[in-house]
Amino acid sequence: MSANDPVAFLRATQPFQALPATLFEEAARELDVVYHPAGTRIARAGGEPLQHLFVIRKGAVRLERDGQTIQIVEEGEAFGYTSLMTGTATLDVHVEEDLVAYRIPAARFHLLLADAQFAGHYAVGLAERLKASLEHSPVATFRSDLSREVQHLVRRPAVWVEPEATVGAAARVMRDEGISSVLVRTEPPGIVTDRDFRNRVLAAELGPETPVTRIYTRPLKTVPASTPIYEAWTTLLDEGVHHMPIVREGRIAGVLTSGDLLKHSSQGPVAVLRSVERLAGRESLPGYGTKVAEMAAALVAGKLDATVISGFVARLNDALLRRIVRWAESDLGPPPAPYAWIAFGSEGRMEQTLLTDQDNALVFAEEGEASRGWYQALAERVNDDLEAAGFPRCPGGYMARKWNGPLSEWTRRFAGWVDAPSAQALLEASIFFDYRRVEGSLDLSPLDGIVAESAKKTVFLRFLAKSAMEFRPPPSFLLRLRGESSEVDLKAHGISPVVFLARCYAIEAGATARNTVDRIDAAAAAGLSDRGLLEVVSEAYRFLLGLRLRLQIALIAEGRPTTNRVALSQLSAIERTRLKDAFRAIRTWQDRAAFHFKTEF
Repeated sequence: MSANDPVAFLRATQPFQALPATLFEEAARELDVVYHPAGTRIARAGGEPLQHLFVIRKGAVRLERDGQTIQIVEEGEAFGYTSLMTGTATLDVHVEEDLVAYRIPAARFHLLLADAQFAGHYAVGLAERLKASLEHSPVATFRSDLSREVQHLVRRPAVWVEPEATVGAAARVMRDEGISSVLVRTEPPGIVTDRDFRNRVLAAELGPETPVTRIYTRPLKTVPASTPIYEAWTTLLDEGVHHMPIVREGRIAGVLTSGDLLKHSSQGPVAVLRSVERLAGRESLPGYGTKVAEMAAALVAGKLDATVISGFVARLNDALLRRIVRWAESDLGPPPAPYAWIAFGSEGRMEQTLLTDQDNALVFAEEGEASRGWYQALAERVNDDLEAAGFPRCPGGYMARKWNGPLSEWTRRFAGWVDAPSAQALLEASIFFDYRRVEGSLDLSPLDGIVAESAKKTVFLRFLAKSAMEFRPPPSFLLRLRGESSEVDLKAHGISPVVFLARCYAIEAGATARNTVDRIDAAAAAGLSDRGLLEVVSEAYRFLLGLRLRLQIALIAEGRPTTNRVALSQLSAIERTRLKDAFRAIRTWQDRAAFHFKTEF
């Protein structure tokens, strides 16, 4: 078939590309070609619904509601499916540029919906379409099924010892069985591992007759047998353990080790965590960013959601930060007073997918004021080490080497931002209100309290929301394929508008969540905005994160610098359509938020 053949063109277009051969051949037999000159109105809102699915070969169509342009649909994109699925015409459809389109009759379209992937592509709900649509290109060779249940990785039944056992007896059982842990039959059960023998027996100079109950750990950190592998990774990273008992039907079926997970994926987060744990010193820091990028590529290829991937990256970055802090404390001596190392920006929200600029600060207790030089030295050493690991310096200077001080100083700063919301105050509040403690023991409840109280500061919230909406998606009529394809900035036009506005709603809801999706959920739970719209915005945000991550990984693979900008011509037809859908949902949310927060008063 030639490239101009309608059947060949349709077969190369999603979701027809993935249709089983029989279904596609039946649809192709009923395919016809239509031509409409510019200016033609194909459908009228409230009139007769369309009776075909249109796939555009050349030209463009303008979708309008009440005289307002909703979307421009171009080559490779489709229209008419909403009419076909709802039986109503809700939009005016105008031909913007001379149109050549291929049509599938309504009856055949409904038969094609028997294919789940095809049906998901044309789901009535925008949230469902966004969730199902992001294409995962083969950016890596890693193809393990990360949704596989962990019970399939368990190699043998659990091995137990009685509570009366000694550490010597437990060690002999582990040696004879060739395992690195043994469960203790107490109530609740406990576990003893080879690390416990090293750290709690040998290092403490205890003898082999020591009761095993003196060194074991309980309660156990267990996971259900049906847990997906990627969730088991999360548990392992969060709990800081290397052995996880697997529970099936209320009983422990076996013990999964970090090594078992490591064997399942040499490019997963467990492998990167192992490499962090084994860092001998600062000279080993270069290359960490490459490991994270390789892991992200592997997880994208494994079809994990970008928000799940960003959670893994945050946990690994946290582990690296803690190791770097230990090195600094080893150089400087013990801290003079408790402190907290905090991260903000995407790292604070646990939304970083690849390494980006540092955003961090240091807060210490009042009694540390006399030793301020110690904290300054700590901040500088940690910032330098993070830079060596691949985290560039923040161009705006929002780093601990500049932003460090006693808790009272931070308390006054936070209160000042809320009470006098100048432009600079709003900028700094929007940055620092995403703070998350990564290391240290200092109680940050005074700062938590100020953020909570800011929900009652109407003027502050109004100005924060107004500032948040300075970032907006481009108008629909600018999202066009032209000779020099139009470009969009996925961060400035889509991701940041959602992040900034979600922060405002979370503060109003009194939510402590930092993660953007969690903040949107909190706004929905508090009834601050339409739940259906928030669901769409949440999926739009996930879509944009995933699209940006996939495109940036492709750039890394080509040895090119990453960017947030993308030309529409780089995207597939379905990606262009969903990008427009996502932007439209964000604009709708911003318009409603402007009324909600009364930003124009």
